[in-house]
Amino acid sequence: MKIVRDYQFVSDGDKNATVAIGNFDGVHFGHQAVIKLARAALPDAPLGVLTFEPHPREYFAPDAPPFRLMNAKARSTRLKKLGVDVLYELTFNRQLADLTPEGFAATVIAKGLGLRHVVVGADFCFGKGRAGTVEDLQRFGRDMGFGVTVADLITSTSGAVSSTAIRTALTDGTPRVAADMLGHWHRIEGMVIGGEQRGRELGYPTANMSIDGLHPPKFGVYAVLVDVLDGPHAGSYHGASSIGVRPMFGENRANLETFLFDFTGDLYGATVSVALVDFLRPELKFDGLEALITQMDADCAQARTILAAL
Repeated sequence: MKIVRDYQFVSDGDKNATVAIGNFDGVHFGHQAVIKLARAALPDAPLGVLTFEPHPREYFAPDAPPFRLMNAKARSTRLKKLGVDVLYELTFNRQLADLTPEGFAATVIAKGLGLRHVVVGADFCFGKGRAGTVEDLQRFGRDMGFGVTVADLITSTSGAVSSTAIRTALTDGTPRVAADMLGHWHRIEGMVIGGEQRGRELGYPTANMSIDGLHPPKFGVYAVLVDVLDGPHAGSYHGASSIGVRPMFGENRANLETFLFDFTGDLYGATVSVALVDFLRPELKFDGLEALITQMDADCAQARTILAAL
């Protein structure tokens, strides 16, 4: 999958695509439906996704609490798995933010990227102040020579599918509800970083990952599926993860720590994807290390039982 970041410098080979437009945070069932419609609209054209980095919400409110379900790398990984040929991951800046709806359609869609067809959700808004509607986009398409398909909003057994609803499910500690809307397990992807090595001292060495910039799931312990994406230990594993601030040790910066079952080796610097399957218990502060280790034994035994049944 090719990634294009500037609509002003696009080769002829990256034009004439059929493209799904949106932020695609989580790449949930609704997003997947839009991508399928884009493919169906012009089966012989390159399949693309048009999105933005940073997320416009981050650009306009940089000090707001983290809200993203996935970082840009995890999003591109998921889109590649869906068969996307070109990811137009445009840099969102003042120049782009100031484009009127008509300016966005003309400058970005028609001229810059040279798109043949675009697909958007029924609630899609675009242009300065989010003033453009799907009706505007359809009118611009007729005038400027690109096709437009508007996708109906999707529901699941858990209700309306949206990134907001998925965030709520994760906040509530119900990752299976989130997965029902995502169409896949919610995953946190990133590089394994150095920690305090307390887990190793306790007999539970963990792979530590930052969750900075991401919407934090409910703090606590989870049964997880782990994919090591690169390095000598690349492969799939079962495990147990703790998300939180480690109150036992007086630390306050939230992170993700994962213990891989039946694994030996060094994962520092590796890219790892951790899928949340079930919430086991909230984050707790124990009276001593012995009580903590006893609870970790129980957590891992419970996680093994859950994951064996998948």
